[in-house]
Amino acid sequence: MSALTLYYAPGTCAQAVRIALEEAQAPYHLVRVDFASGQQRSPDYLAVNPKGRVPALVTRQGTLTETLALLTYVAQRFPEARLAPGDAFGLARMQEFNGYLASTVHIAHAHRPRASRWADEPEAQAAMQRKVPANMTECFDLIERHYLGEQPWVMGAQYTVADGYLFTMAGWLKSDGVDMAQFPKVAAHHARMAQRPAVQRALA
Repeated sequence: MSALTLYYAPGTCAQAVRIALEEAQAPYHLVRVDFASGQQRSPDYLAVNPKGRVPALVTRQGTLTETLALLTYVAQRFPEARLAPGDAFGLARMQEFNGYLASTVHIAHAHRPRASRWADEPEAQAAMQRKVPANMTECFDLIERHYLGEQPWVMGAQYTVADGYLFTMAGWLKSDGVDMAQFPKVAAHHARMAQRPAVQRALA
């Protein structure tokens, strides 16, 4: 089986894909993209991912981008790892959750470090940044109440790629000015995740 190549940057949602690859015990190479020097906008990297973002996963069939797609690919490429539900409803429910993280939570967070994507005026950027703690609190309140139950994982008893995705985004709360402790289920999930060997390898 040919190895995969994951392009990543520390502190980004590429971490969720790396966790999934470790959970699947997949053969892969890591290539770090240096955001500080603007490497994501270099011609070499834009040839890999024209969006100039991470993650990007190079496979033998071609390159994939977007965290949601990469997580789905890893789960289906390595089915023996059981990183996604096997039934149609369960799979759709997992994708519903991952889609919420990608389309709503990630955007709410990104208004703090990357406000310049949405506005040029400093006062407009500052206004968006001030709203980030409230928006992230609202997002994680929904996750706490609607998605996490008494079972250990997002999908209940089965660990899936959604767990690494949630772990990654919950790790952004502190920098966004939100205390994770106000969400006991999220905090307990985060602590459980930190104990998993695959997560520890991914964070190393």
